[in-house]
Amino acid sequence: MRPNLPSTGRATGVIAPADDQLAARLRGFGPLGLLAILVILFADVVVKPLSAVLVLVWTWRSHTPWREIGYVRPRTWIGSLTIGVLFGVAFKLLMKAVVMPLLGADPVNQAYHFLAGNQAAVPGILYTMIVGAGFGEETVFRGYMFERLGKLLSTSASTRVFIVLLTATLFGLAHYSTQGVTGAEQAVITGLVFGTIFAVTRQLWMLMCAHAAYDLTAVAIIYWNVESKVAHFVFS
Repeated sequence: MRPNLPSTGRATGVIAPADDQLAARLRGFGPLGLLAILVILFADVVVKPLSAVLVLVWTWRSHTPWREIGYVRPRTWIGSLTIGVLFGVAFKLLMKAVVMPLLGADPVNQAYHFLAGNQAAVPGILYTMIVGAGFGEETVFRGYMFERLGKLLSTSASTRVFIVLLTATLFGLAHYSTQGVTGAEQAVITGLVFGTIFAVTRQLWMLMCAHAAYDLTAVAIIYWNVESKVAHFVFS
């Protein structure tokens, strides 16, 4: 009499449930997987942060572990929030006062100068910077793109460097249409910094906070009309 052995799931003729087949196709790079990528990447054309929302739907439906897109519980929520905010504010001030002047950037951000003293625009821009940028862009450009490119290529150190460079370039291109060359340059540098941090930590919460704080600092500088003062703080 043969003992009943537990099934390994590899027996010939065993058919995976339809749910698992769909999940596997969404995770793969066949027609359905590529279609999912295109829909996610271009969904923000409709409304932000639709792309990030679809990333969450894709992660759930494809049975991808949340940690793969950087959704990892930090050791302390408040501690990571504090670090993120302080880093984001300091990073923006460094970019405005030192880095961008060295690149010859206009001290005034013409694309967003309409925010100067514009109280009516504050609610909308707060939503855009916190939800659209902090949550949305980090989920897509760091979490999702790193997961997809890592699966497509590899997880070697050299590949991670390439992914950081590629995603930073794409991040810059995404800002070119609305902010021009200067905005694209700034976005590439920001993408390099945030991408490097994500490549090392694989956690998004601190980066979401840092990104939101970075953009909100930019908004505050514009709103209070002190762009030129900050831009000439070091190089007068």
